[in-house]
Amino acid sequence: MTDLTLERLYASPSLNGSSPMGVKYSPDGKRVTFLKAKETDQARYDLWQFDVATGEQSLLVDSRLLEPEDVELSEEAKALRERKRTAGKTGILDYSWGTADTILIPLGGDLHLVTLTPDGPQTRQLTDTDTFEYDANISPRGKYASFIRDGALWMVDLASGEEKRLSPEAEPDKAVSYGVAEFVAQEEMSRYTGYWWSPDDRYVAYTRVDESPVDVVPRFDIAAENVTVIEQRYPRAGRPNAKVDLFVLDIKTGETTKLYSVGPDTYLARVNWSDDSIWFQTVNRDQTEIRYHRSDGKPWRVWSPFKETQKTWVNLSSDFTVVDDRILQTTEKTGYRQVYELRPEGGDMIPLTRGDWVVSAIEGVDTDAGLVYFTGYADTPLEKHLYSIPIATRSDEVDTNADGDPARRPLSESNCIDLMPMAALMKVECPAPQRITETGKSWSITMAPDGRSFVGTSSAPDQPPQTGLYKADGTLIAWLLENKLDESHPYYPYLEQHTVPEYGTLTANDGQTLYYSIQTPPDFDDSKKYPAIIEVYGGPHVQTVDRDWESLSDQYLSRQGYIVFRLDNRGSWNRGKKFEDVIYHQTGKHEVADQLEGVKWLKAQPFVDADRIAIQGWSYGGYMTLMTVLQAPEGTFAAAVAGAAVTDWSLYDTFYTERYMGTPENNPEGYDASSVFPHVDNLETPLLLVHGMADDNVTFDNATRLMAMLQEKGKLFELMTYPGQRHGVRGEALQVHLMKTRMEFLNRHLKAGAE
Repeated sequence: MTDLTLERLYASPSLNGSSPMGVKYSPDGKRVTFLKAKETDQARYDLWQFDVATGEQSLLVDSRLLEPEDVELSEEAKALRERKRTAGKTGILDYSWGTADTILIPLGGDLHLVTLTPDGPQTRQLTDTDTFEYDANISPRGKYASFIRDGALWMVDLASGEEKRLSPEAEPDKAVSYGVAEFVAQEEMSRYTGYWWSPDDRYVAYTRVDESPVDVVPRFDIAAENVTVIEQRYPRAGRPNAKVDLFVLDIKTGETTKLYSVGPDTYLARVNWSDDSIWFQTVNRDQTEIRYHRSDGKPWRVWSPFKETQKTWVNLSSDFTVVDDRILQTTEKTGYRQVYELRPEGGDMIPLTRGDWVVSAIEGVDTDAGLVYFTGYADTPLEKHLYSIPIATRSDEVDTNADGDPARRPLSESNCIDLMPMAALMKVECPAPQRITETGKSWSITMAPDGRSFVGTSSAPDQPPQTGLYKADGTLIAWLLENKLDESHPYYPYLEQHTVPEYGTLTANDGQTLYYSIQTPPDFDDSKKYPAIIEVYGGPHVQTVDRDWESLSDQYLSRQGYIVFRLDNRGSWNRGKKFEDVIYHQTGKHEVADQLEGVKWLKAQPFVDADRIAIQGWSYGGYMTLMTVLQAPEGTFAAAVAGAAVTDWSLYDTFYTERYMGTPENNPEGYDASSVFPHVDNLETPLLLVHGMADDNVTFDNATRLMAMLQEKGKLFELMTYPGQRHGVRGEALQVHLMKTRMEFLNRHLKAGAE
């Protein structure tokens, strides 16, 4: 039996084994490409390929050959990586396919074009400047490579190598840039770009972003040896947003047309092309409505055929899928995200699926088979699976029968939903979604362009991520990364003490079901009492209780003799709008009530030491840690660790905060009740605060204001800050240090004096 040390927990190769990132099919479907970490450096990624015909895989591009030495990133590139949650990783982190034999790779601040030949890949450097180029893509027809340089949109003709600036030059003194995504678009909308090519390479749409109305919040980037003042434009709740204009450039004529202006009380959320039509979605400042706009080419007249509204807030998706003359989208009209067909000419959205369960995303379409593939939670909220459903059959579409006379096509699910009485009379059975992937685990999917195969990555509590190529019916074709837990696997020496969680449910005070997981030590004896650690996040758009390969830090904690408990409270993800909506206009109330219900259950277990329970979390989890211990009855917790915690929502950004809270001006009572500060007098629990000193998401003043108030009120606490670190603490050495800091604190308060 080998002890799992903290040093080994974070060292290379990863104990999780090999797991791909950035899986993509080549345009002709003959290759699957993916990014894989080096065995000797789990933070550095190379580009690999899998030949679908032969089943062979090979290293396609070694990142060290293109970038012999690590390059200092620009501030914009650092921020974008932080937003994409790839900060701390190096090497090839992004790439795009052009034609079936060309791949564009941005690396080291320059662009590289890889051409696949019978003699192997050939690499050509497209740019070589002192300026950092990023957000690079190949246009759909493969003619051009586009990128952002100095706050403007550029392209290079791949045939001639000629560069051309497509947008006006940026105006840094006026805070104006082109083709980029503003802070809240990156951080909160998962929109990381500000330009979009038309399918035929004829047009490119791009943004003009004017951040001059946005407050400058000086951020002190405190590193080990110096302090840099970053004049960050950070739109805090209730304050002005950036102004965004959307333009369309005709590549052939050079004519630029202003398509739409998004003022400070509207957001540009999504942009998509459908043949020659451009579609874009805007969200109002209150975030109660998504409006779908369309323009069909010159003279680029804009009209709005659809909208989605909610009484509380709307959640965005990226599911805009074009199928011939149809558009598939997911919405939460019924309270649960489901698949709908949008008629391009407008009218009602036609449902393809319906149920009291959540669709995660549309993954692909097989037009020949007439099937839509999507991931979701139709079987259980604990497992994400791939499903299929027939594409809607329109009532005005007909086939001919054997005699050549018109005959209606069979009713699809959508027809059955809308015409249920007729369907019953005709004795037609409405098709239900068909699950494709294996149960007992959770899946992520990349569908082939033709919808006839997919790359699936799955994991279970007793199996780290495995990635295979599958037929559309779920039959395994070949492993890309089997990651089998045999003697060659990095985790094999520690497998003997591996523990898996047990899952259960509790009931919230409004009757809704709450899922929890509990993990016990390897040598668990139910006649003994164990200290417990509650790992909490608790915020929107995150689910922590599901059947997959959990964080190995949980394994470390259980091997230290701790019970690890997680509970997804109301307000968290993949349970539908009713489950989320309880946090509307006041956070830290119902979520805390649910966590305390979990604590109550935990304390009632005969194997749990009720006097030795701790709670810890990061980001929203740090906020939840503070709010829970400050509202819990005295003696509930023996210790608490709050990392990168929001302490007052008026310090956080507009798009995220106002979605749930409104503005401080129209909801002052809610902001006050949702803040940590009014509850500080209640602090009796030993507390450790942790924060990165260059955090540009939950800015460091969230921590300093809390420190100051705790000190003024004579409340003792412990503190660990990380110079130069942003919202996450990156790097093996610092991750080990952070975990050691937590363990020393937790052991001192949960184990000192215990029998």
